[in-house]
Amino acid sequence: MPFSLSDTLVVMPAFNEEESVAAVVAEVEAKLPGITVLVVDDGSLDRTAEVAKAAGARVASMPFNMGVGGAMRLGFQYAKENGFPVVVQVDADGQHDPDGVPSLLAALDEADLVIGARFSGQGDYEVKGPRRWAMTVLSRVLSRVVQSPLKDTTSGFKANGPKAVALFAHSFPAEYLGDTVEALVIAARAGLKVTQVPVTMRPRAAGQPSHNPIKAAVYLARAFVALLVALMRPRTALKETATA
Repeated sequence: MPFSLSDTLVVMPAFNEEESVAAVVAEVEAKLPGITVLVVDDGSLDRTAEVAKAAGARVASMPFNMGVGGAMRLGFQYAKENGFPVVVQVDADGQHDPDGVPSLLAALDEADLVIGARFSGQGDYEVKGPRRWAMTVLSRVLSRVVQSPLKDTTSGFKANGPKAVALFAHSFPAEYLGDTVEALVIAARAGLKVTQVPVTMRPRAAGQPSHNPIKAAVYLARAFVALLVALMRPRTALKETATA
């Protein structure tokens, strides 16, 4: 039986997202009644925390910018300490449609970590050029690592079941791309089952995208460095976290 919305904590990393975060929080709460939203203000220099709190979200603030990985680790710790067995990561920029969350939760019946895949036949989200090439190669390599066919290993729209929450509360990587590439390697090597479901992605509601064609080559190089680092790290034993 799928986990309920009341079991679920939506963790929303946010860095300088005051223009979009209130609308995203409102949409999540409207479409997913009974769910709890935690906005992790990742050292923002604007009014992100204030706006998110006014919108009705719980807010945790980082003292300085740590990146998505650091923000998500705090979110996993909050979930573990407050009795939420499931964590769903949702971006604060409006790209992730909350309508996809029930599908992610349903898939947790058979898996420990579920990726909302952008390139699986739903929606018209498109990435071109070197960044898409990098995504394709990463997906092929990581599919072998996790022993499950994956098409979108850099998606940030994910649902994490109890074993993943326990593992990531202390082992979620904070490095660049660690929240996607390295997190999947850590999960697989700890014995967690990883799968994907198709979701629809949307353009950012506000702000600037983190990547553009000029940065594509840098993204490509750093993505593969992140993968190599992940594969070289010692395994994290799930038995150390499952009863924590």
